[in-house]
Amino acid sequence: MNLFRTKSIEHSLADADEPGRRLKRSLSTWDLMIMGIAVAVGAGIFSVGAEAAANHAGPAVSISFILAAVTCALAIMCYAEFATAIPVTGSAYVFTYATVGELLAWIIGWNLILELLMAASVIAKYWGIYLSNFFEAVNLDVPSHFGIGPLTVYWGPLVVVSVFTFILVMGTKLAARINNVFTLIKISIVLFVIVVGFFYVKAENYRPFVPPSQPAPATETAWQAQPFLSLLTGAEPSMYGFVGIISGAALVFFAFIGFDVVATSAEEVKNPSKTLPRGIFAGLAVTTVLYILVTLAVTGMVSYSDLAQADDPSLSTAFALVGADWAVVVISLGSLIGLTTVIMVLLMGLARVLMAMSRDGLLPNALSRTSDKHSTPARTQILSGVFVAVLAGFTPVELLSEMINIGTLSAFVMVSIGILVLRHKRPDLKPAFKVPFGPVIPILSTLLCIYLMLNLATLTWVFFAIWLAIGLVFYFSYGHWNSRLRREGLAANRKV
Repeated sequence: MNLFRTKSIEHSLADADEPGRRLKRSLSTWDLMIMGIAVAVGAGIFSVGAEAAANHAGPAVSISFILAAVTCALAIMCYAEFATAIPVTGSAYVFTYATVGELLAWIIGWNLILELLMAASVIAKYWGIYLSNFFEAVNLDVPSHFGIGPLTVYWGPLVVVSVFTFILVMGTKLAARINNVFTLIKISIVLFVIVVGFFYVKAENYRPFVPPSQPAPATETAWQAQPFLSLLTGAEPSMYGFVGIISGAALVFFAFIGFDVVATSAEEVKNPSKTLPRGIFAGLAVTTVLYILVTLAVTGMVSYSDLAQADDPSLSTAFALVGADWAVVVISLGSLIGLTTVIMVLLMGLARVLMAMSRDGLLPNALSRTSDKHSTPARTQILSGVFVAVLAGFTPVELLSEMINIGTLSAFVMVSIGILVLRHKRPDLKPAFKVPFGPVIPILSTLLCIYLMLNLATLTWVFFAIWLAIGLVFYFSYGHWNSRLRREGLAANRKV
């Protein structure tokens, strides 16, 4: 039982060109940049910074964002080197398969499914809630859900997921054009909110910039929310100070999860050797600047201690505290439009990961078929939409939102390690982009990602362990026995 057999780069490229399973190269640098911004700048830009400031880092949350962005940038460099060396769909899953073997590739693919499925479902759920908030802001009474017997149905997610599943089935280039329009609109709204917010900024609200550490409020579930590293070391739960900046970075890392999704589009990019690095890094730069500006606005408008008094602190909370209630309408509209494009990109990424794993036989082979007319994995895209719609429309999926971060970070760790393995195994490769400074950046990326993982909530690790156990059961009952590499190896042995 060879659990660590690897799939050669040449084999991956050949599979990507197989008739009936190939994707069309239609995306430009601009499309990739906008895709990265689209998936990273959603409703979270109006909430995650305020939440991290209120309950973790205070005004120093801007440092949390910088740390998260740097961690992401280091990992994304590794993604860019891989993507230019192996420009096929599947992202971290394909990269892991080429370097450290099938079992770990399965685990990473399984984690990517976790990340993308949970992210798309949670965000679709919030899209429905923000739609109702927008209706409320303009004095229209439209509830976010209704009941059918004992079942609660959230209709908003069902609508938005269905619409964008259809668009993605119709073609990646069409989806990219629609994504570009929505993203430019939401960037305009974000910039408007930032400019208006700075008119209310008071310098004293930035002091102290790093609030002194203090014990976290005691609750019956304190251990569940406590960072896993603190639980391992026996440290008391705390907030603010250095620990607060780090736990804030682990929280706001959610803002940067989309850039590994962009890497899944490698097979649909024109001239990937140049387009991929440029598009990914340009998107990351714009996203980082926008998040830091929003964070500086919200922590400058009101004191972090005032934000901490709110049940669900957000940019709307800050505007309400300074008496600018009118801004709630604009923020609600911005959140709604922001989430729209995030859902679309995540749905696309989920289908591509499933497609890549299906090509290798680890999932049913039918999932890798593409349509003749639009060259998209139509049946896989529809299946992805059904799963996301069911989770978002009928379950309290938002309770598992931190699972998204741990899935992403685990993939970042394997890609960073994989670069070192790839360079050792294939010194003949000359990718168009190569991570500078030898092994330093991949090693640093690995350590930072592991550190952020350890600072996620303990309960998140419990759920993560359960997810991994389910994935291993599926692999050993189906994936291992149907692996294309395994079957090809058995066929070769028979001929001998």
